[in-house]
Amino acid sequence: MSVQESTVDRGVIARARELTPEFAEGIGVTLAIAAATTLGKLAVPVAVQQTIDTGVQAQGGPDVGRIVVLCVVAALVVLVTAGTAWIVNVRLFRATEAGLATLRVRAFRHVHDLAVLTQSGERRGSLVSRVTSDVDTISTFLQTGMLVLVLSAGQVLLATAVMFFYSWQLALVVLGCFVPLVLARQRLQRPVTRAYKAVRVRMGDLLAAVSETVVGADVIRAHAASERSWKRIDAAIEAHRKQAVKAQTATAVTFSSGVFVSGLVVALVIVVGTLLGLDGDITLGKLLAFLFLAQLWVGPVQAATEVLNELQNALAGWRRVVDLIDTPVSVPEPREPRELPRGPVDVRVQDVAYSYPGSATVVLSGVTLHFPAGSRTAVVGETGSGKTTLSRLITRLVDPVEGTVLLSGVDARDLPSAELHRRVVAVPQEGFLFDTTVGDNVRRGRPGATDADVREAFADLGLAAWLDGLPEGLGTPVGQRGERLSAGERQLVALARAHLADPDLLVLDEATSSVDPATEVRLQRALEGVLSGRTSVAIAHRLSTAEAADTVVVVDSGRVVEVGPATELAHAGGPYSRLHAAWTAQHA
Repeated sequence: MSVQESTVDRGVIARARELTPEFAEGIGVTLAIAAATTLGKLAVPVAVQQTIDTGVQAQGGPDVGRIVVLCVVAALVVLVTAGTAWIVNVRLFRATEAGLATLRVRAFRHVHDLAVLTQSGERRGSLVSRVTSDVDTISTFLQTGMLVLVLSAGQVLLATAVMFFYSWQLALVVLGCFVPLVLARQRLQRPVTRAYKAVRVRMGDLLAAVSETVVGADVIRAHAASERSWKRIDAAIEAHRKQAVKAQTATAVTFSSGVFVSGLVVALVIVVGTLLGLDGDITLGKLLAFLFLAQLWVGPVQAATEVLNELQNALAGWRRVVDLIDTPVSVPEPREPRELPRGPVDVRVQDVAYSYPGSATVVLSGVTLHFPAGSRTAVVGETGSGKTTLSRLITRLVDPVEGTVLLSGVDARDLPSAELHRRVVAVPQEGFLFDTTVGDNVRRGRPGATDADVREAFADLGLAAWLDGLPEGLGTPVGQRGERLSAGERQLVALARAHLADPDLLVLDEATSSVDPATEVRLQRALEGVLSGRTSVAIAHRLSTAEAADTVVVVDSGRVVEVGPATELAHAGGPYSRLHAAWTAQHA
């Protein structure tokens, strides 16, 4: 492992301790109990030495009483050691679970704090794997490997001290075999570190491929693309398999070297110990005890080698989780939050420019608009003109790179996100539904609302009859992503949710585009009452929406080219006139 890699690992560990202080709570007491546990493991070799040298080979013949006492004491120490080991496990599990819970919550919340574009730039499956699979990898190491590592380190230190006490010659034999292995570990660990880092990346790719295929199952079937999808998943599985095998192969090289050295140590201790015994430099009891001590030394070193490989996997997971949590939030919370005055929102967009992060392409440039409180505005334009970006700026899903968006005179960047999104509600073109009931989905707009409140929201929209026609009314399950409902029905639920939220500014991304003509007429009539007394901005893909607005804003190539009533713009000879003529000819 290079100096740079070691520095990165130390930085990751330091950042991990900062993010999850629960890991270090009570660690001093836990280590003290672990030390007592390690000390207890020396009872057996010491008891063997004493039993043979002072019991079996006592002057005048075997001393049965001493032998019994030594065996009983050794047995009691072993029992106490088992108890302390259990306590160490429990304390460690509690601390790690508390820390992992904090880590999962922080990672999950940070994913939601990230801007929409940042989330879109990172595949959803990869984000999920960081919060789930990578954290599970960390959990496995902390609850098993870390305990082995801590106990092994203490066991090696104590065993070394006792070995030198019994025979410094044999102690040097053991150290002479393992010191080269320890020094070579850094070179052996480099490919292991790289391999496990790549394994975590391949797992993220695999989860991304699987989740995308599951979510897009209908589209895959509709376009007979199943075989291509299976090939993509097979390729992701195969890539993960190959990388996992590569990582395990690198691990096997390190592990095998430890096994070889362990066998060599035992053989040399027997040979050298026998020669020392013939010269009278070591007693039979000390030699047998030394063999036990060598195992107490060899076992932990061999186990530690394997655990260090697991550590590399855990560090790879730590890096990915820490990188996620440390991803900058491009739409941060204000340092000095302000309140948004109650009532319909007055919207002013002043000299706004926007470009995607890391891109030189300007999506919006020099946009200045005013949407008076209580007005209805429709934004029209060709695909890619910047309409959706403008709606994201108004709802502060993104921040402008230049200019300001003022909501009732308050810079949107000075409003707490929770407060802003309670008062400013967006209804996307495809209403997302959670895997629960119709009533629970609508209640997301106003937590704590009763069934009567939800029914009233449907009644206000003229949808009471539709609601009554559902199999279980408000209790009707909608399925994952609302798949048990049609696209139009999902949009009805999304509109009822927005209405129940009672916002002061409503941004609609052609919210009625997914409904059938009869439902659209009913919704348009209901929306007249819903929009009354509040400001609304509709991203219009169809000019029927623009015709019903007070003002139409025409966006072309990221710039506002026309503003005015639909009736005037239709005869002005500009871009809206051409759109209107095409729309009229299509519906003639």
